[in-house]
Amino acid sequence: MTDLQTRCLDTFPTWLRTLGDDASALAAWMADDNAPEAARRYIAGGLNYLFKSLDLIPDGIEDLGYLDDAFVLRVATALALAEAPSAKPADPKGVLSRLEADASLVGELLGDLKGPFENYVRSLTKGAARGRTVDEILASSENLRGFVGEVAAWAKTYEAPTFGRDEKNLVKLKAFLAEKIR
Repeated sequence: MTDLQTRCLDTFPTWLRTLGDDASALAAWMADDNAPEAARRYIAGGLNYLFKSLDLIPDGIEDLGYLDDAFVLRVATALALAEAPSAKPADPKGVLSRLEADASLVGELLGDLKGPFENYVRSLTKGAARGRTVDEILASSENLRGFVGEVAAWAKTYEAPTFGRDEKNLVKLKAFLAEKIR
């Protein structure tokens, strides 16, 4: 087993366990009026992805179903901070910095799929989930509050799946992503 595989197999269960808390923290940060608009767009796109009915890996797939969601939140956060570095100081709990740092492991694992995956995450700022776009989410404080409430409700009901410490899971993960984003 390679060092990269070991790091992924050690780390991904934690990402799955914290997905609900990470989503709630990002939603709360995004709801802050001081959050830069450019950063909010990426975060809103990443959070809206949680509600997509046809995401990259169906949520019901054992071991892998929510890893794409965890990947999207991390890459969306990294893109948000690249677009608006001033957002970092407005992150007192350090969630943005942690997720941004985690995005490097996503990139390492994806290798030549990193660019296409980042482009996919960028496109989420223009897409819709549940008939709602990022523009609509950010159009008014009422819409934003409603969306933040939906994320919080999702996070409360989210149950982390198990993630087997098996190299085959990494192969399956990359195969799913390659099929959908190429």
